[in-house]
Amino acid sequence: MKQTQQVEFKVNNFDLLRLMAATQVVFDHFFQHIHPTKLGFYLNETLYLFPGVPVFFMVSGYLISASLERNHDLGTYFKNRALRIFPGLWGCLFITIIAISLTGISFLNMEALKWLPAQMIGIIYTPGFLSNWGFGSYNGALWSITVELQFYIVLPILYMLVPKKSIVYWFLGLIVLFAFVNYLFQTQHYSFKKAMGYTFTPHIYLFLVGVVFQKLQLFKSKFIFNKAHYWVIAYLLFVYTISPILIPVSEATYGYIKYALLGFTVISMAYTLPGIAKKILRTNDISYGIYIYHGLIMGVIVQEKLTGSVNLAMVLAMTYVAAFLSWIFIEKPFIKRKEKTIKETL
Repeated sequence: MKQTQQVEFKVNNFDLLRLMAATQVVFDHFFQHIHPTKLGFYLNETLYLFPGVPVFFMVSGYLISASLERNHDLGTYFKNRALRIFPGLWGCLFITIIAISLTGISFLNMEALKWLPAQMIGIIYTPGFLSNWGFGSYNGALWSITVELQFYIVLPILYMLVPKKSIVYWFLGLIVLFAFVNYLFQTQHYSFKKAMGYTFTPHIYLFLVGVVFQKLQLFKSKFIFNKAHYWVIAYLLFVYTISPILIPVSEATYGYIKYALLGFTVISMAYTLPGIAKKILRTNDISYGIYIYHGLIMGVIVQEKLTGSVNLAMVLAMTYVAAFLSWIFIEKPFIKRKEKTIKETL
């Protein structure tokens, strides 16, 4: 019976969902930096129907908590997390230095010597000598890697502190606590928000939503498995009929309900026709590469004043090619060294 449960858990569409989430982030940053335009309410809501970063955080909480529970060895846990994050990141940093150098920026300075080691361990920031390059950030999307690495560290600590007989209630309580922290975060001054945005505290409630969904084993529910069409319809109805504009609810309340509905929708999509991702992608997971390379590509475009010469399709094509090469030559070889913690056979 245990073997069957793990096979069911592992057969899902998360690779495809992460691909969709990463692509949404590309769309978002394209409209921000390449062709900035003021979007109407409905266009804006459409662009953020499937917000990439919140989806990444919830899916990460779902999968990483399952991995930790099935193998309590912290050495294996951290080794697997490192093999997934750092090789791809280091490859991107190497390409970043080459690409930015070709635009006329020199990395032969003391600031760069301090900056590079920090980036390699996931402490992401833009140094002073790159503050005027591109759109003011050498790769704006990488901030979430810093946050994700903090999730990896915090999660085992939360499991160590959990009351054994009320684990779900423990995590539900933490969701409420950190959702309130997020609410307070939104009311702060910009400079404080920017600094705190690099910490796990305003974001971890989304990660913990994924943890709770995993603990509840939602994938087995008759209301989730193969029911994505119902959840998508419910989610769309909410987004396009309930809003701070159309119905007098607070923006914060709207956001939290939206993300909760999105979480249920994502899990249902992952377990609706659960073999479809493997058929389409053939186990190739280029979502991480899309995420880490698109910001660099757009930065070069802005720096070289090419915004009038490119369109969204071209940016997507360049990003997908870079992501595929990263997957084939860097990420996949290192992922093969991971020790399996969610196994199809025992």
